[in-house]
Amino acid sequence: MSKGSYDFGLVGLGVMGRNFILNVTDNGFSAFGLDTDPEKVAALKQEGEGKPVDGTIDKKAFIENLSAPRKIMLLVPAGGPVDAVIEDLLPLLDEGDLIIDGGNSFFTDTDRRGDYLNEKGIYFIGSGVSGGAKGARFGPSIMPGGDQKAYELVKPIFEAVSAKVNGEPCVDYMGTKSAGNYVKMVHNGIEYGLMQLISEAYTVLKTGLGLSNEQLHETFTKWNQGKLKSFLVEITSEIFTKMDDKTGKHLVDLILDKAKQKGTGKWTSQNAMDLGIPVPTIDVSVSMREISALKDDRVAAEKLYESPAIPSVGLTVEDVEDALYFAFIITYAQGMTQLVAASKEYGYGCNLEVISKIWRGGCIIRAGLLEEMRKAFSKNNDLSSLLLDEGFASELNANAGAMRRVVGYSVAGGIPASGLSASLSYFDSYRSGRLPLNLIQAQRDHFGSHTYERVDMEGIFHTEW
Repeated sequence: MSKGSYDFGLVGLGVMGRNFILNVTDNGFSAFGLDTDPEKVAALKQEGEGKPVDGTIDKKAFIENLSAPRKIMLLVPAGGPVDAVIEDLLPLLDEGDLIIDGGNSFFTDTDRRGDYLNEKGIYFIGSGVSGGAKGARFGPSIMPGGDQKAYELVKPIFEAVSAKVNGEPCVDYMGTKSAGNYVKMVHNGIEYGLMQLISEAYTVLKTGLGLSNEQLHETFTKWNQGKLKSFLVEITSEIFTKMDDKTGKHLVDLILDKAKQKGTGKWTSQNAMDLGIPVPTIDVSVSMREISALKDDRVAAEKLYESPAIPSVGLTVEDVEDALYFAFIITYAQGMTQLVAASKEYGYGCNLEVISKIWRGGCIIRAGLLEEMRKAFSKNNDLSSLLLDEGFASELNANAGAMRRVVGYSVAGGIPASGLSASLSYFDSYRSGRLPLNLIQAQRDHFGSHTYERVDMEGIFHTEW
Protein backbone atom coordinates (compact mmCIF):
# COMPACT_ATOMS: atom_id res chain seq x y z
CA MET A 1 0.00 0.00 0.00
CA SER A 2 1.10 3.58 -0.63
CA LYS A 3 2.21 6.03 2.04
CA GLY A 4 -0.53 7.86 3.84
CA SER A 5 -3.20 5.33 2.90
CA TYR A 6 -3.60 3.13 6.01
CA ASP A 7 -6.95 3.53 7.78
CA PHE A 8 -5.91 2.78 11.34
CA GLY A 9 -2.79 2.94 13.49
CA LEU A 10 -2.00 1.00 16.62
CA VAL A 11 0.82 1.53 19.12
CA GLY A 12 1.79 -1.46 21.24
CA LEU A 13 2.08 -4.77 19.41
CA GLY A 14 1.94 -7.14 22.36
CA VAL A 15 -0.58 -9.96 22.31
CA MET A 16 -3.59 -7.64 22.76
CA GLY A 17 -2.36 -5.08 20.26
CA ARG A 18 -1.38 -7.59 17.61
CA ASN A 19 -4.71 -9.39 17.91
CA PHE A 20 -6.68 -6.16 17.74
CA ILE A 21 -4.88 -4.85 14.66
CA LEU A 22 -5.36 -8.19 12.87
CA ASN A 23 -9.05 -8.03 13.75
CA VAL A 24 -9.16 -4.60 12.08
CA THR A 25 -7.64 -5.99 8.90
CA ASP A 26 -10.04 -8.96 8.88
CA ASN A 27 -12.94 -6.53 8.79
CA GLY A 28 -12.14 -4.52 5.69
CA PHE A 29 -9.70 -1.88 6.97
CA SER A 30 -5.97 -1.42 6.52
CA ALA A 31 -3.81 -0.93 9.58
CA PHE A 32 -0.27 0.05 10.52
CA GLY A 33 1.44 -0.83 13.81
CA LEU A 34 4.21 0.72 15.89
CA ASP A 35 6.34 -0.84 18.62
CA THR A 36 9.81 -0.28 20.03
CA ASP A 37 10.47 -4.03 19.90
CA PRO A 38 11.53 -5.22 16.40
CA GLU A 39 10.51 -8.79 17.26
CA LYS A 40 6.91 -7.71 17.89
CA VAL A 41 6.85 -5.84 14.61
CA ALA A 42 8.21 -8.93 12.85
CA ALA A 43 5.57 -11.11 14.53
CA LEU A 44 2.82 -8.80 13.24
CA LYS A 45 4.20 -8.93 9.69
CA GLN A 46 4.47 -12.70 9.80
CA GLU A 47 0.99 -13.29 11.20
CA GLY A 48 -0.51 -10.62 8.97
CA GLU A 49 1.08 -11.84 5.74
CA GLY A 50 -1.34 -11.33 2.87
CA LYS A 51 -3.45 -8.86 4.86
CA PRO A 52 -3.46 -5.02 4.49
CA VAL A 53 -1.25 -4.59 7.55
CA ASP A 54 2.33 -3.46 8.20
CA GLY A 55 4.42 -2.26 11.11
CA THR A 56 7.55 -0.38 12.08
CA ILE A 57 9.74 0.74 14.98
CA ASP A 58 10.03 4.21 13.39
CA LYS A 59 7.40 6.62 14.79
CA LYS A 60 7.84 9.05 11.87
CA ALA A 61 7.26 6.30 9.30
CA PHE A 62 4.28 5.15 11.35
CA ILE A 63 2.64 8.59 11.21
CA GLU A 64 3.44 9.10 7.53
CA ASN A 65 1.69 5.86 6.59
CA LEU A 66 -1.66 6.81 8.14
CA SER A 67 -4.43 8.55 6.21
CA ALA A 68 -5.81 11.86 7.49
CA PRO A 69 -7.34 12.43 9.92
CA ARG A 70 -5.12 9.88 11.63
CA LYS A 71 -6.82 7.41 13.95
CA ILE A 72 -4.25 6.02 16.40
CA MET A 73 -5.04 3.57 19.18
CA LEU A 74 -2.69 2.97 22.12
CA LEU A 75 -2.62 -0.47 23.72
CA VAL A 76 0.21 0.11 26.17
CA PRO A 77 0.35 -0.24 29.99
CA ALA A 78 -1.70 2.36 31.88
CA GLY A 79 -0.01 5.28 33.59
CA GLY A 80 3.30 6.77 32.53
CA PRO A 81 3.66 4.78 29.28
CA VAL A 82 0.45 6.35 27.90
CA ASP A 83 1.72 9.87 28.61
CA ALA A 84 5.11 9.00 27.14
CA VAL A 85 3.63 7.74 23.86
CA ILE A 86 1.39 10.79 23.58
CA GLU A 87 4.35 13.14 24.05
CA ASP A 88 6.36 11.11 21.57
CA LEU A 89 3.74 11.31 18.82
CA LEU A 90 2.39 14.80 19.45
CA PRO A 91 5.00 16.76 17.41
CA LEU A 92 4.19 14.61 14.37
CA LEU A 93 0.40 14.97 14.49
CA ASP A 94 -1.88 17.45 12.75
CA GLU A 95 -4.95 19.23 14.05
CA GLY A 96 -7.99 16.93 13.89
CA ASP A 97 -6.01 13.71 14.35
CA LEU A 98 -7.36 11.25 16.93
CA ILE A 99 -5.61 9.37 19.75
CA ILE A 100 -7.48 6.51 21.44
CA ASP A 101 -6.28 5.09 24.76
CA GLY A 102 -7.49 1.49 24.78
CA GLY A 103 -5.92 0.53 28.11
CA ASN A 104 -7.27 0.42 31.66
CA SER A 105 -6.39 4.01 32.51
CA PHE A 106 -7.73 5.62 35.66
CA PHE A 107 -10.58 7.91 34.65
CA THR A 108 -9.08 11.12 36.06
CA ASP A 109 -5.96 10.55 33.93
CA THR A 110 -8.22 10.33 30.88
CA ASP A 111 -9.86 13.65 31.78
CA ARG A 112 -6.44 15.27 32.15
CA ARG A 113 -5.18 13.92 28.83
CA GLY A 114 -8.38 14.93 27.05
CA ASP A 115 -8.08 18.52 28.24
CA TYR A 116 -4.38 18.64 27.34
CA LEU A 117 -4.86 17.30 23.80
CA ASN A 118 -7.98 19.36 23.17
CA GLU A 119 -5.91 22.51 23.72
CA LYS A 120 -3.61 21.32 20.93
CA GLY A 121 -6.42 20.52 18.50
CA ILE A 122 -6.03 16.75 18.85
CA TYR A 123 -9.06 14.56 19.51
CA PHE A 124 -8.82 12.08 22.38
CA ILE A 125 -10.93 9.06 23.35
CA GLY A 126 -10.55 6.88 26.43
CA SER A 127 -11.94 3.51 25.43
CA GLY A 128 -12.38 0.41 27.52
CA VAL A 129 -11.76 -2.85 25.67
CA SER A 130 -12.86 -6.13 27.24
CA GLY A 131 -12.55 -9.72 26.13
CA GLY A 132 -8.90 -10.54 26.63
CA ALA A 133 -6.60 -11.57 23.79
CA LYS A 134 -9.22 -13.79 22.16
CA GLY A 135 -11.78 -11.00 22.28
CA ALA A 136 -9.33 -8.56 20.75
CA ARG A 137 -8.78 -10.97 17.88
CA PHE A 138 -12.33 -12.06 17.18
CA GLY A 139 -14.61 -9.43 18.72
CA PRO A 140 -14.34 -7.51 22.00
CA SER A 141 -16.81 -5.29 23.79
CA ILE A 142 -15.61 -1.70 23.31
CA MET A 143 -16.53 1.25 25.55
CA PRO A 144 -15.45 4.60 24.02
CA GLY A 145 -15.99 7.92 25.75
CA GLY A 146 -15.01 11.51 25.02
CA ASP A 147 -15.92 13.95 22.28
CA GLN A 148 -18.73 12.37 20.26
CA LYS A 149 -17.34 13.93 17.05
CA ALA A 150 -14.12 12.06 17.74
CA TYR A 151 -15.98 8.79 18.16
CA GLU A 152 -17.66 9.26 14.77
CA LEU A 153 -14.19 9.15 13.16
CA VAL A 154 -13.53 5.64 14.39
CA LYS A 155 -17.10 4.36 14.73
CA PRO A 156 -17.11 2.31 11.48
CA ILE A 157 -13.93 0.49 12.50
CA PHE A 158 -15.03 -0.15 16.08
CA GLU A 159 -18.44 -1.42 14.99
CA ALA A 160 -16.82 -3.76 12.47
CA VAL A 161 -14.30 -5.30 14.90
CA SER A 162 -16.55 -5.58 17.98
CA ALA A 163 -18.46 -8.67 19.08
CA LYS A 164 -22.00 -9.02 17.74
CA VAL A 165 -25.16 -10.12 19.56
CA ASN A 166 -28.20 -10.64 17.34
CA GLY A 167 -26.32 -8.69 14.68
CA GLU A 168 -25.84 -5.69 16.98
CA PRO A 169 -22.25 -4.50 17.58
CA CYS A 170 -21.07 -4.57 21.18
CA VAL A 171 -19.78 -1.02 21.04
CA ASP A 172 -21.45 2.33 21.50
CA TYR A 173 -20.69 5.84 22.67
CA MET A 174 -20.55 5.79 26.48
CA GLY A 175 -20.63 9.51 27.17
CA THR A 176 -18.48 12.59 27.57
CA LYS A 177 -14.97 12.94 28.97
CA SER A 178 -13.71 9.77 30.71
CA ALA A 179 -17.02 7.87 30.54
CA GLY A 180 -15.47 5.03 28.53
CA ASN A 181 -12.68 4.31 31.00
CA TYR A 182 -15.07 4.72 33.92
CA VAL A 183 -17.55 2.20 32.48
CA LYS A 184 -14.69 -0.24 31.89
CA MET A 185 -13.47 0.30 35.47
CA VAL A 186 -16.90 -0.63 36.86
CA HIS A 187 -17.07 -3.56 34.43
CA ASN A 188 -13.87 -4.82 36.02
CA GLY A 189 -15.22 -4.24 39.52
CA ILE A 190 -18.25 -6.37 38.68
CA GLU A 191 -15.84 -8.92 37.22
CA TYR A 192 -13.97 -9.08 40.55
CA GLY A 193 -17.26 -9.67 42.36
CA LEU A 194 -18.48 -12.41 40.04
CA MET A 195 -15.15 -14.24 40.16
CA GLN A 196 -15.14 -14.16 43.98
CA LEU A 197 -18.71 -15.46 44.12
CA ILE A 198 -17.91 -18.31 41.73
CA SER A 199 -14.87 -19.25 43.83
CA GLU A 200 -17.07 -19.38 46.94
CA ALA A 201 -19.68 -21.53 45.21
CA TYR A 202 -16.79 -23.81 44.17
CA THR A 203 -15.53 -24.21 47.74
CA VAL A 204 -19.04 -24.87 49.10
CA LEU A 205 -19.49 -27.59 46.47
CA LYS A 206 -16.02 -29.06 46.94
CA THR A 207 -15.35 -28.67 50.67
CA GLY A 208 -18.94 -28.81 51.84
CA LEU A 209 -20.74 -31.18 49.49
CA GLY A 210 -17.66 -33.16 48.48
CA LEU A 211 -17.95 -32.85 44.69
CA SER A 212 -15.03 -34.17 42.63
CA ASN A 213 -13.47 -32.15 39.83
CA GLU A 214 -15.40 -34.24 37.32
CA GLN A 215 -18.65 -33.49 39.14
CA LEU A 216 -17.72 -29.81 39.38
CA HIS A 217 -17.19 -29.76 35.62
CA GLU A 218 -20.58 -31.35 35.06
CA THR A 219 -22.25 -28.98 37.51
CA PHE A 220 -20.84 -25.77 36.04
CA THR A 221 -21.52 -27.03 32.51
CA LYS A 222 -25.16 -27.59 33.45
CA TRP A 223 -25.35 -24.19 35.15
CA ASN A 224 -24.03 -22.52 32.02
CA GLN A 225 -26.99 -23.92 30.10
CA GLY A 226 -29.48 -22.26 32.44
CA LYS A 227 -29.98 -19.00 34.30
CA LEU A 228 -26.27 -18.71 35.15
CA LYS A 229 -25.23 -18.77 31.48
CA SER A 230 -22.16 -16.56 31.29
CA PHE A 231 -18.58 -16.46 30.07
CA LEU A 232 -17.13 -16.84 33.58
CA VAL A 233 -19.25 -19.88 34.41
CA GLU A 234 -18.38 -21.38 31.03
CA ILE A 235 -14.62 -21.07 31.50
CA THR A 236 -14.93 -22.30 35.09
CA SER A 237 -16.47 -25.53 33.83
CA GLU A 238 -13.52 -25.97 31.46
CA ILE A 239 -10.92 -25.40 34.19
CA PHE A 240 -11.95 -28.55 36.07
CA THR A 241 -11.06 -30.80 33.12
CA LYS A 242 -7.54 -29.47 32.55
CA MET A 243 -4.83 -31.95 33.54
CA ASP A 244 -1.30 -30.92 34.43
CA ASP A 245 1.18 -32.21 31.86
CA LYS A 246 3.91 -32.43 34.53
CA THR A 247 2.11 -34.54 37.13
CA GLY A 248 -1.02 -35.86 35.45
CA LYS A 249 -3.14 -34.33 38.22
CA HIS A 250 -5.92 -31.78 37.88
CA LEU A 251 -4.20 -28.44 37.30
CA VAL A 252 -6.70 -26.44 39.38
CA ASP A 253 -5.60 -28.32 42.52
CA LEU A 254 -1.95 -27.41 41.93
CA ILE A 255 -2.43 -23.65 41.53
CA LEU A 256 -1.35 -21.53 44.51
CA ASP A 257 -4.29 -19.84 46.26
CA LYS A 258 -2.91 -16.30 45.99
CA ALA A 259 -4.95 -14.17 43.57
CA LYS A 260 -3.26 -11.12 42.08
CA GLN A 261 -4.85 -7.90 40.83
CA LYS A 262 -4.05 -4.96 38.57
CA GLY A 263 -6.00 -2.32 40.47
CA THR A 264 -9.25 -1.77 38.58
CA GLY A 265 -11.33 -3.54 41.22
CA LYS A 266 -9.73 -1.42 43.93
CA TRP A 267 -10.41 1.74 41.89
CA THR A 268 -14.06 0.77 41.59
CA SER A 269 -14.34 0.24 45.33
CA GLN A 270 -12.49 3.44 46.22
CA ASN A 271 -14.50 5.62 43.87
CA ALA A 272 -17.78 4.09 45.03
CA MET A 273 -16.87 5.25 48.52
CA ASP A 274 -16.11 8.73 47.16
CA LEU A 275 -19.58 8.78 45.59
CA GLY A 276 -21.27 7.37 48.68
CA ILE A 277 -22.47 4.28 46.79
CA PRO A 278 -22.34 0.90 48.60
CA VAL A 279 -20.77 -1.93 46.58
CA PRO A 280 -19.98 -4.44 49.35
CA THR A 281 -19.69 -7.50 47.10
CA ILE A 282 -17.07 -5.72 45.02
CA ASP A 283 -15.37 -4.36 48.15
CA VAL A 284 -15.02 -7.79 49.69
CA SER A 285 -13.77 -9.33 46.45
CA VAL A 286 -10.85 -6.90 46.56
CA SER A 287 -10.26 -7.66 50.24
CA MET A 288 -10.26 -11.41 49.59
CA ARG A 289 -7.49 -11.06 47.03
CA GLU A 290 -5.52 -9.16 49.65
CA ILE A 291 -6.24 -11.83 52.29
CA SER A 292 -5.18 -14.51 49.82
CA ALA A 293 -1.76 -12.84 49.60
CA LEU A 294 -1.20 -13.55 53.33
CA LYS A 295 -0.45 -17.19 52.56
CA ASP A 296 2.19 -17.76 55.25
CA ASP A 297 0.03 -16.18 57.93
CA ARG A 298 -2.99 -18.22 56.85
CA VAL A 299 -1.04 -21.48 57.00
CA ALA A 300 0.19 -20.59 60.49
CA ALA A 301 -3.26 -19.55 61.67
CA GLU A 302 -4.78 -22.80 60.41
CA LYS A 303 -2.75 -24.62 63.08
CA LEU A 304 -4.00 -22.34 65.88
CA TYR A 305 -7.73 -22.50 65.36
CA GLU A 306 -10.25 -25.28 65.41
CA SER A 307 -12.44 -25.79 62.37
CA PRO A 308 -16.14 -26.49 62.89
CA ALA A 309 -17.56 -29.67 61.45
CA ILE A 310 -19.09 -29.39 58.01
CA PRO A 311 -22.89 -29.80 58.32
CA SER A 312 -23.89 -33.25 57.08
CA VAL A 313 -27.32 -32.31 55.74
CA GLY A 314 -29.37 -29.34 54.69
CA LEU A 315 -27.91 -28.17 51.38
CA THR A 316 -28.18 -29.19 47.73
CA VAL A 317 -26.31 -28.37 44.55
CA GLU A 318 -29.48 -26.61 43.38
CA ASP A 319 -29.34 -24.38 46.46
CA VAL A 320 -25.83 -23.29 45.51
CA GLU A 321 -26.93 -22.58 41.94
CA ASP A 322 -29.83 -20.42 43.14
CA ALA A 323 -27.62 -18.60 45.64
CA LEU A 324 -25.00 -17.84 43.01
CA TYR A 325 -27.69 -16.51 40.68
CA PHE A 326 -29.04 -14.32 43.49
CA ALA A 327 -25.54 -12.96 44.20
CA PHE A 328 -24.86 -12.36 40.50
CA ILE A 329 -27.93 -10.11 40.31
CA ILE A 330 -26.84 -8.23 43.43
CA THR A 331 -23.32 -7.68 42.06
CA TYR A 332 -24.51 -6.36 38.70
CA ALA A 333 -27.00 -4.16 40.55
CA GLN A 334 -24.25 -2.64 42.70
CA GLY A 335 -22.12 -1.83 39.66
CA MET A 336 -25.02 -0.35 37.72
CA THR A 337 -26.02 1.83 40.67
CA GLN A 338 -22.46 3.14 40.80
CA LEU A 339 -22.65 4.00 37.09
CA VAL A 340 -25.91 5.89 37.64
CA ALA A 341 -24.31 7.95 40.40
CA ALA A 342 -21.06 8.55 38.51
CA SER A 343 -22.88 9.67 35.38
CA LYS A 344 -24.69 12.34 37.41
CA GLU A 345 -21.62 13.37 39.42
CA TYR A 346 -19.25 13.65 36.45
CA GLY A 347 -21.76 14.69 33.78
CA TYR A 348 -21.13 11.67 31.56
CA GLY A 349 -24.65 11.24 30.22
CA CYS A 350 -24.40 7.44 30.34
CA ASN A 351 -27.27 5.34 29.03
CA LEU A 352 -27.61 2.21 31.18
CA GLU A 353 -29.57 0.35 28.50
CA VAL A 354 -26.74 0.91 26.03
CA ILE A 355 -24.13 -0.24 28.55
CA SER A 356 -26.12 -3.40 29.30
CA LYS A 357 -26.48 -4.03 25.57
CA ILE A 358 -22.79 -3.81 24.71
CA TRP A 359 -21.84 -6.01 27.66
CA ARG A 360 -23.96 -8.88 26.29
CA GLY A 361 -21.11 -10.05 24.06
CA GLY A 362 -17.33 -9.93 23.84
CA CYS A 363 -16.59 -8.84 27.41
CA ILE A 364 -15.57 -10.90 30.44
CA ILE A 365 -18.82 -10.28 32.35
CA ARG A 366 -21.11 -11.18 29.45
CA ALA A 367 -24.07 -13.19 30.67
CA GLY A 368 -27.67 -14.00 29.85
CA LEU A 369 -28.68 -11.71 32.71
CA LEU A 370 -27.55 -8.66 30.75
CA GLU A 371 -30.42 -8.93 28.29
CA GLU A 372 -32.84 -8.76 31.22
CA MET A 373 -30.94 -5.73 32.51
CA ARG A 374 -31.17 -4.10 29.10
CA LYS A 375 -34.92 -4.61 29.15
CA ALA A 376 -35.20 -3.17 32.67
CA PHE A 377 -33.32 -0.01 31.72
CA SER A 378 -35.24 0.18 28.44
CA LYS A 379 -38.42 0.48 30.48
CA ASN A 380 -36.84 3.01 32.85
CA ASN A 381 -33.38 4.38 32.09
CA ASP A 382 -33.60 6.49 35.28
CA LEU A 383 -33.83 3.32 37.39
CA SER A 384 -31.57 3.97 40.39
CA SER A 385 -31.16 0.27 41.16
CA LEU A 386 -32.05 -3.03 39.52
CA LEU A 387 -33.45 -4.04 42.91
CA LEU A 388 -36.33 -1.62 42.24
CA ASP A 389 -37.29 -3.38 39.01
CA GLU A 390 -40.28 -5.69 39.49
CA GLY A 391 -38.79 -8.42 37.30
CA PHE A 392 -35.55 -8.59 39.27
CA ALA A 393 -37.44 -8.28 42.56
CA SER A 394 -39.37 -11.41 41.58
CA GLU A 395 -36.13 -13.28 40.80
CA LEU A 396 -34.52 -12.24 44.07
CA ASN A 397 -37.56 -13.22 46.10
CA ALA A 398 -37.62 -16.63 44.39
CA ASN A 399 -33.97 -17.34 45.19
CA ALA A 400 -33.57 -15.67 48.59
CA GLY A 401 -34.35 -18.84 50.53
CA ALA A 402 -31.52 -20.74 48.85
CA MET A 403 -29.19 -17.81 49.45
CA ARG A 404 -29.94 -17.90 53.18
CA ARG A 405 -29.39 -21.66 53.30
CA VAL A 406 -26.01 -21.43 51.56
CA VAL A 407 -24.78 -18.56 53.73
CA GLY A 408 -26.02 -20.28 56.89
CA TYR A 409 -24.38 -23.56 55.84
CA SER A 410 -21.09 -21.77 55.13
CA VAL A 411 -21.10 -19.99 58.49
CA ALA A 412 -21.92 -23.21 60.37
CA GLY A 413 -19.17 -25.11 58.56
CA GLY A 414 -16.50 -22.39 58.76
CA ILE A 415 -16.37 -22.10 54.97
CA PRO A 416 -15.23 -18.60 53.88
CA ALA A 417 -18.08 -17.04 51.89
CA SER A 418 -17.67 -13.32 52.38
CA GLY A 419 -18.92 -12.39 48.90
CA LEU A 420 -22.11 -14.41 49.27
CA SER A 421 -22.61 -13.06 52.80
CA ALA A 422 -22.02 -9.47 51.69
CA SER A 423 -24.50 -9.89 48.84
CA LEU A 424 -27.19 -11.18 51.19
CA SER A 425 -26.49 -8.48 53.77
CA TYR A 426 -26.70 -5.78 51.08
CA PHE A 427 -30.05 -7.20 49.96
CA ASP A 428 -31.42 -7.33 53.50
CA SER A 429 -30.23 -3.78 54.19
CA TYR A 430 -31.59 -2.41 50.92
CA ARG A 431 -35.02 -3.97 51.42
CA SER A 432 -35.31 -2.68 55.01
CA GLY A 433 -37.45 0.42 55.44
CA ARG A 434 -35.79 1.11 58.78
CA LEU A 435 -32.19 0.33 59.76
CA PRO A 436 -30.55 0.60 63.22
CA LEU A 437 -28.54 3.63 62.11
CA ASN A 438 -30.73 5.81 64.35
CA LEU A 439 -28.58 4.50 67.19
CA ILE A 440 -25.41 5.54 65.37
CA GLN A 441 -26.79 9.06 64.96
CA ALA A 442 -27.58 9.13 68.69
CA GLN A 443 -24.02 7.99 69.47
CA ARG A 444 -22.54 10.66 67.19
CA ASP A 445 -24.60 13.34 68.84
CA HIS A 446 -23.72 12.01 72.30
CA PHE A 447 -19.94 12.08 71.88
CA GLY A 448 -19.54 14.82 69.30
CA SER A 449 -22.68 16.99 69.21
CA HIS A 450 -23.08 16.05 65.52
CA THR A 451 -26.89 16.51 65.65
CA TYR A 452 -29.62 14.30 64.25
CA GLU A 453 -32.95 14.41 62.42
CA ARG A 454 -36.25 13.01 63.67
CA VAL A 455 -38.93 10.82 62.10
CA ASP A 456 -41.81 12.82 63.63
CA MET A 457 -40.87 16.43 62.87
CA GLU A 458 -38.71 18.52 60.53
CA GLY A 459 -35.46 20.12 61.62
CA ILE A 460 -31.97 19.45 62.96
CA PHE A 461 -31.71 18.52 66.65
CA HIS A 462 -29.13 18.14 69.40
CA THR A 463 -29.56 16.66 72.86
CA GLU A 464 -27.45 17.08 76.01
CA TRP A 465 -27.21 13.36 76.73
